[in-house]
Amino acid sequence: MRWFRFSILLFFFTLLSAGNLLNSISLSDLNIRPDLLLILLVFLAVNSDTTDAIIASFAVGFAADISGSSIGPITISFGLVGSVISQMRKVVIMKRMVHQASAIFVAGAISGVLIHFLTFFKTGETASNVYVVVLGTCLYSAVAGPVIWVALTGLSVWLGVRKHRFGRYSGR
Repeated sequence: MRWFRFSILLFFFTLLSAGNLLNSISLSDLNIRPDLLLILLVFLAVNSDTTDAIIASFAVGFAADISGSSIGPITISFGLVGSVISQMRKVVIMKRMVHQASAIFVAGAISGVLIHFLTFFKTGETASNVYVVVLGTCLYSAVAGPVIWVALTGLSVWLGVRKHRFGRYSGR
């Protein structure tokens, strides 16, 4: 992976996530919007080598922490979820949009619950409607994910992410 180019893309996604541009497409008064960093996390975990995927997962989590309210819980949860996805990519093929959306939804649900669990242990505070926001964000990200996935696939050569060949004799 070309790490300087990855950091530029990560910076761009972090600015979009932290800024007000995504608020224009948010749903309801709970500010439910797609999580671009989650989509980037799943894309890199599926398409990168295992070591690069783990490093990128922690970097994406740290970027999400910087754009959020507390440092630590998102880095840990995104790092763990990205590591698991990078290991599962050897078993589950995610070439179809339905599989990509499902992976984004499951990764978002697991990391969202883990983030709020770790935040509760860190601060002792609970937010109202946590599970509604997590479920809404996961659904919205799963719907928007395959569209963004196509754009990221176009950028994969620029990022230095090689496409994995799936098949019976590919030596996964």
